[in-house]
Amino acid sequence: MASPPRPQTWTSDIGLRMRRHFLLKAVGTTVFTWIFFIAYFHLLRNPAFPVTVMPLTALDHLIPFQPYALGAYLSLWLYVGVAPGLQLTFRELVVYGLWIGGLCITGLGLFYVWPSQIPPLAIDVSGYPGFAMLQGVDAAGNACPSMHVAVSIFTAIRIEHLLRQAGTPVVLRVLNWIWFAAIAYSTLAVKQHVVLDVVAGALLGMAFAFPSLYWRPGKRVPGEAPAGRTDIIGHH
Repeated sequence: MASPPRPQTWTSDIGLRMRRHFLLKAVGTTVFTWIFFIAYFHLLRNPAFPVTVMPLTALDHLIPFQPYALGAYLSLWLYVGVAPGLQLTFRELVVYGLWIGGLCITGLGLFYVWPSQIPPLAIDVSGYPGFAMLQGVDAAGNACPSMHVAVSIFTAIRIEHLLRQAGTPVVLRVLNWIWFAAIAYSTLAVKQHVVLDVVAGALLGMAFAFPSLYWRPGKRVPGEAPAGRTDIIGHH
């Protein structure tokens, strides 16, 4: 049977990607996030080794506490669903899950062998809406590497790749990077992380994101040879 025709416009391509396996993507992302947090909080509350307090850099002292950045910080939980939501096939979705799962397991492994936390806050956040909940849900332990930054840069790189493939306007790709930058900066602005956490998180995320662009199933197009060696190499 002939393969169905590929969408001819970027809007139809993105629309098709969003519709495919929508329920599976929504439920799968939610379950994956909950499993990660169960392990995260277990390590946070039961450190296996002495906890290291991360040092502050000059840049940390220059960035003031900015409570309005909380919205960008919390937006990660929406952002992380975009890249899996744009996977076209079930196989691509599974492989994406394996890569980001490997990223999260590596981060948890680092938290196990080297638990860390940021220095105690010198400010009272009790008067700011949402921060009391944040301190209870996302405590300032398991700081380095910042998984907030690691997961967001992994997501940004994968979204960039998909948007380029679909031929979307440059403005969408720019907005993708602005969203990532806002999340990364917010980790410092709301004082949940220090600069060294952010740098380590970015390096960890890139260490998984760039290989995942190559070692994944390729997208079959009409007239292409049957799946083989070229089918596992991502198109650029």
